[in-house]
Amino acid sequence: MRLYSYFRSSAAYRVRIALALKGLPYDYLAVHLLKDGGQQLKPDFRRLSPAALVPVLEDGGHVLTQSLAIIEYLEETHPQPALLPATPAERARVRALALDIACDIHPLNNLRVLKYLKSPLGIDQQGRDEWYRHWVEGGLAALERMLADSPATGLCCHGDQPTLADLCLVPQVYNARRLKSDLTAMPTVVRIADHCAALPAFQAAHPDAQPDAE
Repeated sequence: MRLYSYFRSSAAYRVRIALALKGLPYDYLAVHLLKDGGQQLKPDFRRLSPAALVPVLEDGGHVLTQSLAIIEYLEETHPQPALLPATPAERARVRALALDIACDIHPLNNLRVLKYLKSPLGIDQQGRDEWYRHWVEGGLAALERMLADSPATGLCCHGDQPTLADLCLVPQVYNARRLKSDLTAMPTVVRIADHCAALPAFQAAHPDAQPDAE
C-alpha cells in the first residue's frame, strides 16, 4: 500500500489511524499542501486525485480517495479489528458521529477554505481564526450532546473500542486545540479524544510522528 498524506491533514490522519489499528504496513508519500504553491495541485498528483485532496491510498492497482471511503474499504478488506459495530443501528450511530465531523465540521475549516478567506476575500488572520473557532466550537458542542446523552457512549464514541467515529474525532480535536478553540463546554468530547489519543495506534498516526512533520 502507498498512502499520499500530509502530516497535518485531518482526513489523512483518520486513514493513518485506521492503518495503524489494523496493523497494515504502507509506504508514506508526503504531499505538502503549502510548499511549491501546493504540491496537491501538481499534474502528477491530480491524475490520482482530480479534486487535489489528500489522502490517496493505492492498493493492488486501486487508487482510492476520500478518507471515509478509504477507511470503509480497509474495513471490508481487513475486517479485524472492526471499526464498525455489529448491528445496523449501531453502525448507523457510528457513521452519523463520523459524518457530523467529516461533512459538517471539517469542510468549513479545511485549508482551501481558509486560504480563500485570506485571498481573494481579504480576511485577516484574526478573522480567519474566529471563523475557524466559530464553526468548530459549534459543531463539537452538538457532538458533545450526542455523546453525553447516549448510553452507547463508553471510553470511546461507541463502547470501549475505537470506531470510525473516534478516527474522525481525534484529528478534529487536535486541530481545534492547535487553533486555540475553547473546548471547556465539551468534557465528553475531550475525555474520549484524550483516551483514544493515548492508544499506540493513535500515537503512531499523530502528525508529529510523520516523516514530513515540521
